[in-house]
Amino acid sequence: MSQRFGGKYSPGGSSTAPGDTTARPIVSARRTRLGARSNAMFVLPLPLAVSAFTKDASGLALSLAALGVMLAGAYLLREGLKAEEAYDARNVAKRPAIPRKIFAADLVGLGIGLAAFANGTGVIGAVALGLVGVALHLVAFGLDPLKDKGAEGVDDYQAARVARVVDEAENYLSEMSDAILRARERPLELAVEQFKASARALCRQVEDDPRDLTAARKYLGVYLMGARDATVKFADFYAQSRSAEARADYLALLKDLETNFAARREALLLDDRTDLDVEIEVLRDRLAQEGIKTKV
Repeated sequence: MSQRFGGKYSPGGSSTAPGDTTARPIVSARRTRLGARSNAMFVLPLPLAVSAFTKDASGLALSLAALGVMLAGAYLLREGLKAEEAYDARNVAKRPAIPRKIFAADLVGLGIGLAAFANGTGVIGAVALGLVGVALHLVAFGLDPLKDKGAEGVDDYQAARVARVVDEAENYLSEMSDAILRARERPLELAVEQFKASARALCRQVEDDPRDLTAARKYLGVYLMGARDATVKFADFYAQSRSAEARADYLALLKDLETNFAARREALLLDDRTDLDVEIEVLRDRLAQEGIKTKV
């Protein structure tokens, strides 16, 4: 669906509109890997659907099987790229439980082998082509993350608690993005993205220091759930009424939430610095008791 862009020089645009985000960069924006290359994997096997009906019964079955296997590989690849993006976006992350990209490469290789065999290639040749397909797929898209990231020295129980809260927060943020699309207005989508950047910065702070979870849990749970519910109700109402008053109120709410989330993160950072200063002073006192001089 096409999107209407708005701003200072757009029809109905205003450089002083409440909550205007057109001039503010979204600091958490990332270039997605779900681009033309991954989409092409859905298109490349489609000729098999045509050529299959020019063969005998066994060739038809093999060609359709190859088509299905390769499409399944394309789907797994897309899911694997999504999981990798989520992994890369976090400072502390567990490796994906299922290596989807590796399985996708295997399925694509199997599909190539079946297609080659259906077209008269011998077993050895079909296997060789399948292995080449697996290798090229892995070169093109890489492996899945195979180890945990940033989890050294973090208690497993605490890390699991943080992961559950952050996953719940990410679900709320995704639902906000889906809901605001119904309003069909680009500045509103940008306002939601800007708030999501503040919320995700708080998520990263908690992941870096799980001790901050208690202080941030209400923000990542209750407040985000409320923001999601408000976004859903606003989008449904605004899509029908186009109420300027409701729009202004919603943008003001997002701005207040963004400010509060940023303030909570700054407070957590200040607490962490205070803890660090205390640890340094304690260590200096212990060294002084041992007769070791330190530079202040």
